[in-house]
Amino acid sequence: MSTTDAPAAPATSTDAPPPPGLNTGPGPGTAPAPASTTRASVATAPQDGPARRTVAWRVRFAVLCLVWGFSFLFIKVGTEGFAPLQVTLGRVAFGALVLLVFLAIKRERLPRSARTWGHLAVAAFLLNALPFSLFAYSELTIPSTLASICNATSPLWGMALSVVALSEDRPTRRRVAGLGIGFLGVLTVLGAWQGFSGTDLTGTAMALGASLSYPIGWIYVRRTLARDQHSHLAMSSTQLLLATAQLAVVTALFTPMPTSFPLVPLLAVFALGALGTGVAFLLQYGLVAEVGPTTAQMVTYFIPVIATASGVALLNEHLTWNTPLGALIVLAGAALTQSKPRTP
Repeated sequence: MSTTDAPAAPATSTDAPPPPGLNTGPGPGTAPAPASTTRASVATAPQDGPARRTVAWRVRFAVLCLVWGFSFLFIKVGTEGFAPLQVTLGRVAFGALVLLVFLAIKRERLPRSARTWGHLAVAAFLLNALPFSLFAYSELTIPSTLASICNATSPLWGMALSVVALSEDRPTRRRVAGLGIGFLGVLTVLGAWQGFSGTDLTGTAMALGASLSYPIGWIYVRRTLARDQHSHLAMSSTQLLLATAQLAVVTALFTPMPTSFPLVPLLAVFALGALGTGVAFLLQYGLVAEVGPTTAQMVTYFIPVIATASGVALLNEHLTWNTPLGALIVLAGAALTQSKPRTP
């Protein structure tokens, strides 16, 4: 995350042809739900093995969990000083700047094909501009804790959509059960038995819509750019540049220029973009290359925990018993949709 910033891929077979790397954060990330998007590098990543697992990767894994977990707090703090579109614009701009610096260091070039740029423009909208904006608007009325739990539903949406959109995916009892359990968890978080009292339905719908946008974008990328030969870094840099351009136009049209630049919200936006979108991308793909996608995708299960702890401790957000319980149910359902039955 969506990611935070960033995309969640549908629950597809790990043997499928990988799309280019477009994950730059969890939903609060660029492509972003962080858990399943790590599958993008499956074909080139080495298999998980004890020999590859060192203290260094565990430290980077922990840093990635913290960065994406705190992204929801950064969004909340950023919207206290700036309009949601301004927060999102700053996020993608700072994230793009980080990736462009590393692109220059590695002496790589951006894609030159007009076709590639066209498809990446759509990906930028579905995986960055739209979900990032929805999360920013949602946190005007809902706690960052609830937004992070909504982000964790991306694998559930992905599994449901992949059955329809990807012919190689077939529903199994395990995945259908995971889907049902996951959405039961959403109802638990929202307190459905109380008639959703105390929950802002518009803000919650925006956060769930942001989580839905990630797998839609991932499916689009898989259908259009799966065979592209450019590197993950070059593709993601282009995607963030296009998202920055899109948001620059929309923000200029619908949001007045800020009259002040309060320090704490400005630092939050910078951290959200530079760390949660730019650096997080580099950490994620480094982990996938070193320990494989199976281990790297476990970051998904720590994000709501860290987001909840930071929201309660630093933002004084209220936490009722059904919120952590529902979050655990959501994560259990998401894990089932991503799992594969054991082969004898």
